[in-house]
Amino acid sequence: MVTAIVIFFILGYLCIALESVLKINKAVPALLMCVVCWTLYACGAAPDDVDTSSRLLHHLGETCEILFFLMGAMTIVEIVDANGGFYFVQDVLSTRSKRALLWRITFMTFILSAILDNLTTSIVMVMVLRKLVADPKDRMLFGGMIIIAANAGGAFSPIGDVTTIMLWIKGMISTGGVISQLLAPSLIAVVVSALCTSLYLKGELQAPERNEAPGQVDNPDRMLILCVGVGGLVFVPIFRMLTGLAPFMGILLALGVLWLVSEYSCNRHALFCESSHLKVTTLLSRIDMATILFFLGILLAVATLQETGVLSAFGKWLNEASDGNHYLVTGIIGVVSSIVDNVPLVAGCMDMYPIAASGDFGVDGLFWQLLAYCAGVGGSMLIIGSAAGVVVMGLEKISFGWYLRRFTWIAFVGYVSGIGAYALEHMLFM
Repeated sequence: MVTAIVIFFILGYLCIALESVLKINKAVPALLMCVVCWTLYACGAAPDDVDTSSRLLHHLGETCEILFFLMGAMTIVEIVDANGGFYFVQDVLSTRSKRALLWRITFMTFILSAILDNLTTSIVMVMVLRKLVADPKDRMLFGGMIIIAANAGGAFSPIGDVTTIMLWIKGMISTGGVISQLLAPSLIAVVVSALCTSLYLKGELQAPERNEAPGQVDNPDRMLILCVGVGGLVFVPIFRMLTGLAPFMGILLALGVLWLVSEYSCNRHALFCESSHLKVTTLLSRIDMATILFFLGILLAVATLQETGVLSAFGKWLNEASDGNHYLVTGIIGVVSSIVDNVPLVAGCMDMYPIAASGDFGVDGLFWQLLAYCAGVGGSMLIIGSAAGVVVMGLEKISFGWYLRRFTWIAFVGYVSGIGAYALEHMLFM
């Protein structure tokens, strides 16, 4: 029965990886895989003394911590964006020099993805890019750099990427540890990639005419909502340190405060809100529930492999095959994450290796920090390797082959440079 669970998991995984070919949303195979694997586990793979329902509820509780965090963060970003809070980015980045714009977009994306998340940041930056660059071919080049910068920025922040959120919530990395140890490698990866990308760019660009949406421009409280929303996201790690509560409680607090401010703004400007549909209850419909259901399915499916002992056995084999070289193990995971989704990869690794009292597998240990970096930054090597890449691919119509020719080598050079920077940093200061 364990073999059947592994087979169905692999089949489901392949369907997720081939989403663009099968034309089926990845949430569908994730949910089916989840139910089939748990059904097989309950019907024959579970030991007689194990209550399958209680184990399922245990894993569901852990999964919901991540899901509620994501839903809260996505709602906050929708509120800020709908109110035009991100429009200031256009004014900050505006320039006619292609190379100057590249560096401005790169660092703005890097910073925003650490505060928001790489998926949301990619959407915001592409929307801003369309207001700054008229030529679609130029936008594709800037879009490729947005993917790399968004993934790198998310790797050093506990709230910047789904994988780092997972590691942070499970206590494998801390806020101070991941920022202090991964900021420099992530920054070096993005700087090296930007230097390579600048080889493609020269001359000046013609910006399109500014065509602001009335709902964004006329909102008198957009900067207030921006400050409250972004400030709430930044406060989440602080809230966890102060209270010891799970991060999703901090994100719910931030959402509640922002919702209150938004309602206050709508009451002050009743005519404006009635015409621009800025009520939070309306904005909730924009949340990408398909993505939320995908995470639910894939994380619970991975939990069955943990329950059967498959993950722990594979983890031991991988450690022995690499002779305990965690740079090699995590480096390979990073390359693989550019082919398949990094969420199940990281979820699997988290269940392969238990947290140790100290050493590479201790809290903020070398393995967990490298896993956060490699799974995040490594996904940039192929455009389908990250949520940011898939979003930019769809918005700017970038083909898989074009990105492979132009940006795969750039992302790889930056990825390896960051690993080298981490190794040097670890050798000098640890």
